[in-house]
Amino acid sequence: MKHDFIDRYSRLESPVHSIEPRAKALAIFALIVICVSTPPQAWWCFLVYVGILAVIATASRVPFSYLLSRALVVLPFILTVAVFTPFTKSGEIVLRVGFLKISKEGLIILWNAAVKSLISVTALIILSSTTPFPDLMRALERLKFPKFFTTVASFMYRYVFIIVDEAERMKLARDSRNFRGRWIWQAKTVGHMIASLFIRSHMRGERVYQAMCSRGFEGSFPRWNDPEMRLADVLFLALVTLAALSARVSLLWH
Repeated sequence: MKHDFIDRYSRLESPVHSIEPRAKALAIFALIVICVSTPPQAWWCFLVYVGILAVIATASRVPFSYLLSRALVVLPFILTVAVFTPFTKSGEIVLRVGFLKISKEGLIILWNAAVKSLISVTALIILSSTTPFPDLMRALERLKFPKFFTTVASFMYRYVFIIVDEAERMKLARDSRNFRGRWIWQAKTVGHMIASLFIRSHMRGERVYQAMCSRGFEGSFPRWNDPEMRLADVLFLALVTLAALSARVSLLWH
């Protein structure tokens, strides 16, 4: 595939890549649910969750720099909402910055949102980086996820590359005409390019869909021999879930 920015490292060979997709999906979702339900004051539990992800990432051979760069792309949108929380929540004031007052309760909420977002996003990136996207969608179907969700996600996965291809062709044509688009009076031209990109992508998408229909597509993607869970898959699911759950349950003893 020419573009692989969604699941770039999903074709590597590693112990994690060989795990059955359903087992990986269930393990990651269980880790996320346990993490989200953990009180923010239990900071050592989050260290356990991070340690679990670090072990999985190391075994998967996916570069840590790639995981970090992907996580940092998503996190600013989440943290933008949380960053103002320390100034808006009332309670014990721990710091004053001019007329702004940072409360202890606000800092706890900020920490809660930041650490849970980071762990959850990183877990999903590891899942998508160790499982080819079509295999992941098929695994979700077998786990009884709504077919509407998996079908739409599969089409998005395919059509996003069409948009990227059209954008690259337009960029090549633009650069060949020595267009830089640096001045405000060239904004109209840029707007026309964006509109043209939408129209060209839509028309090409229609041609792709018609080609699919002519080859027998009836609303569902062809199925192949689905793998069954092995002992290693069950052990992976059990170890990840029990490791995270043990840290969460240990709070009851304190």
